[in-house]
Amino acid sequence: MRKIVHIDMDAFYASVEQRDDPTLRGRPVVVAWRGQRSVVCAASYEARTFGVRSAMPAARAEQLCPDAVFVPPDFTRYRAVSRQVREILLRHTDLVEPLSLDEAYLDVTENKTGLASATAVAKAVRAAIREETALTASAGVAPNKFLAKIASEWRKPDGLFVIRPEDIEAFLHPLPVGRIHGVGKVMDGRLAALGIRTVGELAAFETGELERRFGRYGKRLSELAHGIDRNEVKPDRPTQSISAEDTFERDVPLDTIETKIRELAAKVWAATGTTDRIGRTVVLKLKTRDFRILTRSHTPQVPPRSAQELAGIAVGLREHVLLPATTLYRLVGVGLANFRNADAMPQPELFD
Repeated sequence: MRKIVHIDMDAFYASVEQRDDPTLRGRPVVVAWRGQRSVVCAASYEARTFGVRSAMPAARAEQLCPDAVFVPPDFTRYRAVSRQVREILLRHTDLVEPLSLDEAYLDVTENKTGLASATAVAKAVRAAIREETALTASAGVAPNKFLAKIASEWRKPDGLFVIRPEDIEAFLHPLPVGRIHGVGKVMDGRLAALGIRTVGELAAFETGELERRFGRYGKRLSELAHGIDRNEVKPDRPTQSISAEDTFERDVPLDTIETKIRELAAKVWAATGTTDRIGRTVVLKLKTRDFRILTRSHTPQVPPRSAQELAGIAVGLREHVLLPATTLYRLVGVGLANFRNADAMPQPELFD
């Protein structure tokens, strides 16, 4: 039985801005560039009460919260704070798996500080983060990664929640099935068509039938509904690629997906904070209505230096899709690949 802790910084980018600028405290802060093509990188809890969420178009955020303070993102500063947090985590275990700048898994089945339980480790980590960074983090403690992540969301912000082995089914089964990772709007609708609305109803559904309908993911769904997740915490490995994708509620033409591409690019760029390596190749992935998969990629002379640059290249890759304009698409993805160590990158010319 593993002991897993999931640490999730609270409204991380916005909280860093509020920490460093006292005039922002208590105000609705939106971390984003202004403009029709920008997307929200993060929103303070004050902004979230108006419905503002990360990856939302910035123009929509401004409509929802006209009094919001827009702050351009400073990823260099966020990465520096993230490194502080990482150092705290590594005091307790070498088994730390970063997911992004603001969250990570820890396997503390055996911990380096001799604390008696995973809960004690989570408390110590949260206290150190507060003391050393003046920020707060929420934590989830559970026997596996799937449950620990759900637990960390349970008492946000600045909360701690523990799911013990004997409480797994009682905790999981009343939850809406959408709380399972990977069950988005499309899959939620497909499960609803089967009469499945809760995790308990999913657990009671015949595994073979789920697998017949949804392939390998059907089996995975059944396991998660029973609280089973065998994935191990994997410490840092050299990053080769980072990507994000989404399935549309209904099939759409190519010229209507720019906003979604920019949202996904923002997610990918945020995820690059887990590595000091630099991604050189931008990838656009598309899946047509008839499940044909297309990828288009471009390696610019200078790697993308911001979420906006990444998004601009990804949006431009649509021009290399030569299918008829009437073609409809069910999925879009954005990726950054061909990662290299920073010291292995060619140096720019002094004059260009």
